[in-house]
Amino acid sequence: MNSINTGDTAWVLMSGALVLFMTPGLAIFYGGMVRAKSTLNMMMMSFAAIGVTTILWILYAYSLVFGKGNSFIGGFDHLGLAKTINEVVGPEGHTIPSLAFVMFQLTFAIITVALLSGAIADRAKYSSWVLFTALWITFVYAPVAHWAFASQGGKGGWIIDRLGALDFAGGTVVEINSGAAALALALVLGKREGFKRDPMRPHNMPLVLLGAGMLWFGWFGFNAGSALAANGLAATAMINTQIATAAAAMSWLVYERYHGGKATTLGVASGAVAGAVAITPACGFVTPLGALVIGLIGGIASAWGVTRKYKHNYDDSLDVVGVHGIGGFVGMIGIGLLATKSVNEFGGEGLFISGSPTLLWKQLIAALSVAAFSFFATWLIATAIQKTIGFRVNRNLELEGLDTTQHAESAYDINPYTTR
Repeated sequence: MNSINTGDTAWVLMSGALVLFMTPGLAIFYGGMVRAKSTLNMMMMSFAAIGVTTILWILYAYSLVFGKGNSFIGGFDHLGLAKTINEVVGPEGHTIPSLAFVMFQLTFAIITVALLSGAIADRAKYSSWVLFTALWITFVYAPVAHWAFASQGGKGGWIIDRLGALDFAGGTVVEINSGAAALALALVLGKREGFKRDPMRPHNMPLVLLGAGMLWFGWFGFNAGSALAANGLAATAMINTQIATAAAAMSWLVYERYHGGKATTLGVASGAVAGAVAITPACGFVTPLGALVIGLIGGIASAWGVTRKYKHNYDDSLDVVGVHGIGGFVGMIGIGLLATKSVNEFGGEGLFISGSPTLLWKQLIAALSVAAFSFFATWLIATAIQKTIGFRVNRNLELEGLDTTQHAESAYDINPYTTR
């Protein structure tokens, strides 16, 4: 432990805290987007993700991701966090305690499964969600994270060590993975009562904006922390995150203003998240101008994407597919077009830089492979739960609201006869 770099360690520890902060931010963001009768349920789903994922990560999930296995799944050498106490990871001069890395990666797993709750707002049994969280982390998140994050000298995950695709902070693992899984969940559980008939507007826009601000803030740890060092690459990732997030917030508003006549607060919040999503895989591989392009395109593409649920008649309640799925694809393709080794010598050269489509093809293969695996694996898990213990609440409970029926609480006291 005497070989650790204290500056890098401090940055990774802080980044882990920032990424964990994103999940309560997501709870507030989602909580404001649903109707008042399901506010607490929406928030509770995020907190269940924190609890369940943490327990499984310690017991075996970290080992399945980063243990020594094969190209598709890790091994069991870190069960119960074995071989992590008083150990270090990282290259010489930039080593950090293994447990700092364990914690940082844990927060990624937490936010990823929490994102899925937005696709099934207002209609999922809480107990079934808890079970789904455990199964999804085990059978979907762990393999995908191993594919893209576990580099072990040519013997790690196939996306990073065999294919050679680039993903700096989780465009495949977090964004495309959650977007594809969200679509599968929305299809298995079906549409909410009143979909395309009732307004179903966000009940509290100040909460949505507050949650979006918390996500924006935490995303600096998400992206810049992925450098695993307090260095120039972290600085590049941070400024790129700011640029793309701001650009997408504005381009979403332009799209919204052109198509709907008004620029909305929900639009600026959703656009900011879409921009952060799009730059996530690319933030350590593109220049600030590249980040600007990715952000502008990401905002417009995601704004268009959220309208597809009405055209194709699937109920992705809080737009996980449109924002995270499509935004993740924009970022992965952006690497294939705009990546440059002048930013990161361990990266690659995109089509617009080198003239070669090689990296672009690798990015597409990685993105499409993760989307296909995540969709079908999630569909199987959700279908199994639905056909056994049931995943969706019955119609009467849904109409009454999940706060009272699932938790015996309500977010707001709206009884006019209550005295204080």
